[in-house]
Amino acid sequence: MLLTVFVLAIFVGVEIITKIPPTLHTPLMSGSNAISGITLIGALLTLEQGATTTAKVLGVLAIAFATMNVVGGFLVTHRMLSMFRKRK
Repeated sequence: MLLTVFVLAIFVGVEIITKIPPTLHTPLMSGSNAISGITLIGALLTLEQGATTTAKVLGVLAIAFATMNVVGGFLVTHRMLSMFRKRK
């Protein structure tokens, strides 16, 4: 079941990234950050409940990838917002 969800998530992610024009990537990134926050909470809850070893490994991987996505999203958003500030 989890493998099916994982494969479908990969397929949907690739389709979204390749089909959306570059001007819409920033709002997409904001939505992706929100989804990564949900992923982080779910992975932490999975690790806390004492799941199987496979679930723990997938939870740690989910935490690592979601953290990279959130941090990268905030860095890119900060850079884009700094482009709109007036220069002193």
